[in-house]
This record gives sequence, structure tokens and C-alpha cells, in this order.
Amino acid sequence: MKKEEVPQDLQYFKDKVIRDVMYAVDENGNYMPVVSDGWSVKNDALGAVWDDIREQCEEIRRQVLAKEVSPLAYHIKKSLQDVGMLSSYSDIPKRKIRKHLKYDEFMKLDDETLRKYADALRISVEELKRADEWK
Repeated sequence: MKKEEVPQDLQYFKDKVIRDVMYAVDENGNYMPVVSDGWSVKNDALGAVWDDIREQCEEIRRQVLAKEVSPLAYHIKKSLQDVGMLSSYSDIPKRKIRKHLKYDEFMKLDDETLRKYADALRISVEELKRADEWK
């Protein structure tokens, strides 16, 4: 694709610092990086993926409200992490994280542990304690 043909279909990157980098051919036939604001085909695929993640989060949110799992489970899914990733970001062992996925165990956590989780998930401690509906 030529430099002028790089898609600029702004959707998921609107008002964000992130941009896609694509490679295109310049007027001399050389490949060069070109910043793109998105591509409708990629946006459609991302939309389908986000819809699936939202559905999964809604199911986990219902489980949180029923006290079957802790709010931590919701925030792990919403942030696209897993237990291993959260462990490396929070410096909390995976074994403990799995324990804290149980509602009753999570409710016993001290402020320092809650802060570690919140920092690793880039949310406030108050948000961590809730599983708000995804907007």
C-alpha cells in the first residue's frame, strides 16, 4: 500500500496517545513507517473481541454480586490480565491471588494488599472493591 493509502479510520484510538504504525511504500518505492489512526477492518475485529470481553466481565460481575467470586476476578478480566501477569505486576504470589479470588478471602484483605492490587490494575482501591457495570 502506498503512503497516502494508509487507513485513518479513527475509532478505538480517538483521544488516545496510542496510534498504529503501518508500513507503506513511499514515492521512491521504499518501505517506511506511517502512523495510522486505525483501519475499519481492524476496528470491526477489535469490536467483536471487546464485545466478547464485555460479556465475560458481565458474567463475572453477576458472580461478584452473588458473592461467588471476588471483585478481583472482575478487574483481572477487565484489564486483560491473568493470575500470572497480576502476580508479576503486584509482586503477590499466584497462590495468594488465587486465594483472593474467593469473595470471603478478598473481603479480609488489608489496605496494603488492596493498594498493591489497585496499583497493578491501575485503578483506585475503591474501584477494586466494586464490580461496576462496564460502560
